[in-house]
Amino acid sequence: MGVHRSPDREPRRPQAQGGGSRRARGPDQGAAVRVERFGPDVTAAEIRALTPSPRDVEGEVRAIIDEVRSGGDVAVRRLTERFDHAELGPEELIVFPTETEAALGTLEPAVLAGLRTAKANIRAVARAQLTAPVRVELEQGHTVEVQEVPVRRAAVYVPGGRAPYPSTVLMGVLTAHAAAVEQVAVCAPPGPEGRAHPTILAACALCGVSEVYRMGGAQAIAALAYGTESVKPVDVIVGPGNRYVTEAKRQVAGVVGIDGLAGPSELVVMATAGADPELVALDLLAQAEHGPDTLLVAISPEPELLEAVAGAAGEADAAAEALAVVEARDARAAVALADELAPEHLQLMGDEAESLAGRVRSAGALFVGRDAGTAFGDYVAGSNHVLPTGGAARFASGLSPATFRRRMARISLPAGAAARLAPAGAAIARAEGFPVHGESMERRA
Repeated sequence: MGVHRSPDREPRRPQAQGGGSRRARGPDQGAAVRVERFGPDVTAAEIRALTPSPRDVEGEVRAIIDEVRSGGDVAVRRLTERFDHAELGPEELIVFPTETEAALGTLEPAVLAGLRTAKANIRAVARAQLTAPVRVELEQGHTVEVQEVPVRRAAVYVPGGRAPYPSTVLMGVLTAHAAAVEQVAVCAPPGPEGRAHPTILAACALCGVSEVYRMGGAQAIAALAYGTESVKPVDVIVGPGNRYVTEAKRQVAGVVGIDGLAGPSELVVMATAGADPELVALDLLAQAEHGPDTLLVAISPEPELLEAVAGAAGEADAAAEALAVVEARDARAAVALADELAPEHLQLMGDEAESLAGRVRSAGALFVGRDAGTAFGDYVAGSNHVLPTGGAARFASGLSPATFRRRMARISLPAGAAARLAPAGAAIARAEGFPVHGESMERRA
């Protein structure tokens, strides 16, 4: 799960990976997007095949993790120099609060105002998702209470690259704070000059983060999971990154909790009559800014609308390589295909958007109506932009306070309850071949 905000820097051969952003083709380096047309019988698998499969980096990442586990700070600094071309001194993995506070003072007023709007909305939505403890009194006289308990330490990974992503700082940190996590750390890759981007540092200051690390890539994930001399290990790691970061999160999952495995960004727009084709195309092109492997799909039962979208998108320069344009039999079939794709972002546009919204079950985030563009969700709507990709929205959710909390049951048996429960429990235990379990219950009867 996770939005692929911008891929981190991919390596120059023979190097393995880096903390910043891949520069395959940015918005200012785009070419006309290739339009692929499909009929009503197309499958979700055929559409997803338009995006390239990532190169396997399991072995490379395992070697990086092993190096960090054995070498600590020295290994992290060595790998940072190798992949991010930034030479850090012995004390420079840590960003001190004076640096983040100074960065906050350099923000343009409009950017600061925008971040404050985003902060208020993200925090409000996150806090509203907290749940009260559940207490159940059973007929045998005992009680079971289920409460959510926050983890003690969490880390937010913020990708680097051709642009800073302060929005990812807000999405991760404010959600962790809403979950009542005691200590929240942020790590961001340094640029070649050895500094994390000042806008990232400013966002950390705005969110009240005092623990910031100047590191990225798989080495950062390893340091956060296992700890080093300077980096305190955490309980949960969240945030998007490139294939190396994602693979590192996969390999440390179980040692720590993770939010999910982020892949390329995805947007499916399902449009019916009344949708503005220029807005549909604009939203797809906006999502294309995330990179050439972005999954872009327009589905509609209206062939003229689709042609207008294809024309507008196909003439524009875009970082994405392909746009799938799918003519569906009717609006319900269009929604069914979108639901089968289970995309990171799903927009419903046109006269039937509201009436069809209730039929959607599988999307990371659902945007309904003409003005509900995905870009609002990326920044200021208040919903979280760290979302499941690759079809994982069938079973996974976006980042929320629940990511940083675990449920714990508390069981209390007052006098007499054990006697009423033991016969049933002991019978089941002996049927499963655990007679001592049965005796443990019966002794209390």
